[in-house]
Amino acid sequence: MDNQDNYNDSPGGIPSNPGNARSPGWEREVLEKLAFATLSEQRARRRWNIFFRFLTLGIVAVGLYIAFGYSHQDAENVGTHTALIEIDGTIENGTSGSADNVIPALNRAYSDENSVGIILRINSPGGSPVQAGMINDEIARLRQQFPKKPLYVVVDEICASGGYYIAAAADKIYVNKASIVGSIGVLMEGFGFTGLMDKLGVERRLMTAGENKGFMDPFSPQTAKQKGYAQEMLNEIHQQFIEVVRAGRGKRLKETPETFSGLFWTGAHAVDVGLADGFGTVDSVARDELKAEDIVDYTQRESVPERLLKKFGGAVGSAAMGAAWSTSAHPRVR
Repeated sequence: MDNQDNYNDSPGGIPSNPGNARSPGWEREVLEKLAFATLSEQRARRRWNIFFRFLTLGIVAVGLYIAFGYSHQDAENVGTHTALIEIDGTIENGTSGSADNVIPALNRAYSDENSVGIILRINSPGGSPVQAGMINDEIARLRQQFPKKPLYVVVDEICASGGYYIAAAADKIYVNKASIVGSIGVLMEGFGFTGLMDKLGVERRLMTAGENKGFMDPFSPQTAKQKGYAQEMLNEIHQQFIEVVRAGRGKRLKETPETFSGLFWTGAHAVDVGLADGFGTVDSVARDELKAEDIVDYTQRESVPERLLKKFGGAVGSAAMGAAWSTSAHPRVR
């Protein structure tokens, strides 16, 4: 009777629940198990990928630390040596050529009892007169405090303007015959768009409190008074530059009307006119002048975490400040 009911309940006389049939919904259970297993496998793979990425990053960080950070730690084990500090690139706040980076390196190099002298290797087209001036002043102070430790500048490709502002404080300047040296001048650069705005029918709506608050605004016309004020400021900074060069080079400098005109010369000509003292490299100066061939690099370099923070934090900051700074004009010794 029961078997008959099973046949009658299903279409075509097929039993609806034979003895060997699975429970209802078994397909869904299998699919759910497969899905969970796949998700678990993906999570495990993701965790391992993250682990290996962090491991790789750690290995790279250690390698960079060893490559860039070992020299200061090894200075004590070298004994008598030549201290090396490098300025490479523009001399600006926040760069490797800033006073915040160069001055601490100078102090470490001078205060080390095993350093017999300092070589400042410069490869810079110039930059901020403020940063260059602070470094120049600090070199003068340290030379008085440590009179027995000479500081020599070795010029790489270029030592112009702000770079030469710093170099002028050295005991001697060595160049390659093809190096670029000089450019003793100051500039302030910018753009003016007033004519283009008139053609396009664009009106500049700048409201200020103070007659000269919009000074050097590229979208406003420049008055004769403002232009004269800017020129006076440039002349003042230029005169400061000239006095620094004269004080540093002394009687070695052979002045001509072009010396402080902003022109630059080859290293060979710079020696002839007294802007440099001779030809040499870091190795030759350490060997022949300082008599200490072992060289220890005191250059203050950014650590890996600092570089990463600057890379990501700087991107946010530059996006926020880019528009403001792009229209600003600042004096530059270049």
